[in-house]
Amino acid sequence: MMLATRCGPGPQPRMPDIIAATTTAAPVPDPRVRKPLTAVAALLIGGAALALAVFPVVVAVMLGEEPYDLLHVGYPGVDVAIVTTILLSGAQLGTLVTSGALVHVLFLRDAPARKAQCLEDGLEITVLRVASGVWATCAGALVVFEALDSNGTPLARLATPGALPYLWEASYAPKAWTISFLAALIVFFVSFFAAQWTGLLIPLWATGIAVLAPVVTGQVLVGPDHDFGSDAAIFQTIAMNAFFGAVLVAAVRVASGRLVSPVTLRRLFWIGVIALPAIVITDVIIAVFKLAGSSITASLTGWLILAGLVCLTLVAAAFATAAILANRGKLRAGHLTALLSLSAVAVAGGTGVGVAMTRQPPPQYFVPTSIEQVFMGFEVPDAPTLDVLFGQWRPNLLFLGIASAAIIVYLVAVRTLHRRGDRWPLGRTAAWIGGWTVVVVATSSGFGKYSAPDFGVHMIVHMSLNMLAPGLLVLGGVVTLLLRASRSDRTKPAGLHDWITWVLHWRVLQFLYNPLIVFVVFIGSYYGLYLTGIFGDYMRFHWAHQLMNLHFLIVGYLYYSLIIGVDRPPRPLPHIGKLGYVLAAMPFHAFFGVILMTSSDIIAETFYRYLDLPWADLQAQQYLGGGVAWAGGEIPLMIVIVALGIQWSRQDARDARRKDRHFDTGRDDEYDAYNQMLQRLTDRDATRPGPRPTVREDTHS
Repeated sequence: MMLATRCGPGPQPRMPDIIAATTTAAPVPDPRVRKPLTAVAALLIGGAALALAVFPVVVAVMLGEEPYDLLHVGYPGVDVAIVTTILLSGAQLGTLVTSGALVHVLFLRDAPARKAQCLEDGLEITVLRVASGVWATCAGALVVFEALDSNGTPLARLATPGALPYLWEASYAPKAWTISFLAALIVFFVSFFAAQWTGLLIPLWATGIAVLAPVVTGQVLVGPDHDFGSDAAIFQTIAMNAFFGAVLVAAVRVASGRLVSPVTLRRLFWIGVIALPAIVITDVIIAVFKLAGSSITASLTGWLILAGLVCLTLVAAAFATAAILANRGKLRAGHLTALLSLSAVAVAGGTGVGVAMTRQPPPQYFVPTSIEQVFMGFEVPDAPTLDVLFGQWRPNLLFLGIASAAIIVYLVAVRTLHRRGDRWPLGRTAAWIGGWTVVVVATSSGFGKYSAPDFGVHMIVHMSLNMLAPGLLVLGGVVTLLLRASRSDRTKPAGLHDWITWVLHWRVLQFLYNPLIVFVVFIGSYYGLYLTGIFGDYMRFHWAHQLMNLHFLIVGYLYYSLIIGVDRPPRPLPHIGKLGYVLAAMPFHAFFGVILMTSSDIIAETFYRYLDLPWADLQAQQYLGGGVAWAGGEIPLMIVIVALGIQWSRQDARDARRKDRHFDTGRDDEYDAYNQMLQRLTDRDATRPGPRPTVREDTHS
């Protein structure tokens, strides 16, 4: 986070009526001036409040004790149920608007690139502060009320000493809202001090973690196939918060009589083009998962799913209408105001439906579930033979989606270069696609399926994600590609090229990219994860297993980018330093493998005992895992050494050719440097009083 004096307000944009958020033909309003709320705005606020707050409370009151009885939990009382529901609505609205405000400030502003790096106080910053404050207040209160509600404990129980810590420890929900509360505080306080564009990157990261915490530990954590439901919920939550939040902030801007620039509308449109299909697809996956084969009209969850689809349809219809009118050149201020107002009410309605859905256990809760399905979402009756590992695929939706998006973006950038007449090495493209192919195979094949119940297979996946895939990905040079494919014009709104440049010069990134820190995290991850109780705890949850795999991939990418990466890191190492960097890691890998192979203590033994698989041999699996950690760590590093030697040789060849070209001109670098030094001495002496010495310049002939 960089702190600096805020930029003053720049010249105010002048917009035609086609995109101006004003309902009159009067002169364009000053975006800094707050206008009285219009009738449309009042209708928007009233409809949103009704849909968001009243509806889920009515559902909670009507359900009464039934949901708690189904879960074999005591009824905490109508007061706890109502307050919890209201707080959930407030927290969800706060996260949506906070996310939308961050998206607006970071990516949707129309400020020119020469000024966009400096944040200005405006509506979006004010909205960010208010929304994050509401979010923090509701999340903090939910830590207490979710502890009561999820455990079926009346409010009066809080008077008992030690009751709250006990209730907090007994349920996942208050822990998730604790994370949300801390993240909201980060966003709230940083919003008052961040003066640079990069100063909001930490709040953006904190918001992303916080919005996912209550989701992945909620209803999608339970039942058969919850691995599909959890992964789909992750994509849906991110897409909804980015797009729906941005729509709400745009609606607030319109309601207050401020402008919506063409750049903002165009970028909001493209976010919708990506987000809406993702929301629809994931919504179908989650609906199938929650209904668990039952009819959509056979449960309250099914009816709420239909209500949510209606709200989503309204947003999509408003979005499509705005796009059609804009394409025909007929999008006027009145149209924009009406469509954004309708979208905001529909988003609020969908949020209220989502809150109401949390008050009733879905049908998948009551499907007979094996112990394997409880922990993993699926069963593994067969031993992990080679035929099973290569033949039994189970799509890992999270990494399959990330890999697909990464390859598509890369190929689009390559196509952009080719259209411009520039060339991009085919080998780099092949390396990038190959790296993501390794990720997909490691997570979606039988290897990914058996990485949870079999420690030996898990280590194969770990090494693939931490050693093999990153080594290929860094050779793709994705940052260099994106910088070349995008362009920066300081007179035009900041875009991809500017954002990447600012991130690369961000002091936090430069600190985290320190070779020493990367090395410690890369090596320490092995010992800190497996030789403590963290691994055993994480293996009980699908989201935690996915987090581990993502950690392996990111840390491996950072490590190898410092050694053989095409992209220039903030602190590049010399070739001899890169060699030492690789050799320093090899003993740690070997020692870790030896520990696993010789230890009589079974890592995550409690978890594997819970599974109680008939084909499992825990000691043999750990021995295999140790051997994989040893060999899987040494072999890729040896390959890296060979690749590093090739790069070193090529660099020396390029340097030699450059020197030869310089010598061909009749000059020598050493003589040039010598003459420059003499010139500097002459210039320095010329500034001193008194007689000047005569300096003879040597020339090279």
